[in-house]
Amino acid sequence: MELRHLRYFVAVAEELHFTRAAERLHMGQPPLSQQIRLLEEEVGARLLERTRRWVRLTEAGRLFLADARRILALADQASATARRAERGEVGELRIGFTASTPLTDVFNRVVNAYRKQYPQVTLTMIDLTTMRQLQAITDRDIDLGFLRPPAGETPPDIRIISLRQEPLVLVAPVGHPLLTQREIRVRDLASHPFVTFLPDAGTGIQRQVLQLCREAGFVPEVALQAGEGSTIIGLVAAGCGISILPESFSVIRVKGVRYRRLVDAGAVTELMLACREGDEGGLVRGFYEMATGGGGDEKVGGGSGGL
Repeated sequence: MELRHLRYFVAVAEELHFTRAAERLHMGQPPLSQQIRLLEEEVGARLLERTRRWVRLTEAGRLFLADARRILALADQASATARRAERGEVGELRIGFTASTPLTDVFNRVVNAYRKQYPQVTLTMIDLTTMRQLQAITDRDIDLGFLRPPAGETPPDIRIISLRQEPLVLVAPVGHPLLTQREIRVRDLASHPFVTFLPDAGTGIQRQVLQLCREAGFVPEVALQAGEGSTIIGLVAAGCGISILPESFSVIRVKGVRYRRLVDAGAVTELMLACREGDEGGLVRGFYEMATGGGGDEKVGGGSGGL
């Protein structure tokens, strides 16, 4: 039994006339009659009573008609769902993000716009550091990731595009002497203890900060380390040292902390979007195009992962 057999039967059952049903189906009347007989043989029940003047449904035919209509409706629904999935309109999209990403206007704008345009897509948001996102994308545990410039090599199967540049800021306790300066450069931080990310925190910011300090002629004195940016800010407020973080962290208002941009040309980081190279699924494609606007500075994995 095939779906076409059900459609033939429904047409005859609704028209109660083989010639009109054949015209509706754009086929000849004799082949239609033959297909109905074959269907009855397949089902093992007489579905129609017919004479030369009329056609009537049997009791078995009336019950079969109800089920046939449901089956055809489900088949149409399945096809429509598949087409919507291909267009990226339904399904689940798993997105990674770093701790500072939700603090950026880019993230909020893109996610809000995507939810409005694709309300039938379930967004599963997962908080992961940059390096863990790259591994999760490779392992197909997530589909896309908002991340910072990776520390080290970018896997060759990952495509990364820069969404925006973001200044780095000095995070210092209220009353710190550096805050009295009109302009603050990285070299001005040389004699002050730092609060930094843990080496295994999986963030590329730490490597960038160390590089900026080396370029300014010093190795920072690390007083304390933490795994989260918010924890670092709290430790700065407690007078444990100063820190350098992306400017998006400045929306975290902790009493006793001030944020100041660093004027060095290299004191910037990036918010980036990553996905698997060659992933052309409708869900990923729709989000990627909305986030990038069709532009951006694309970087394909395999080379240096930046800072």
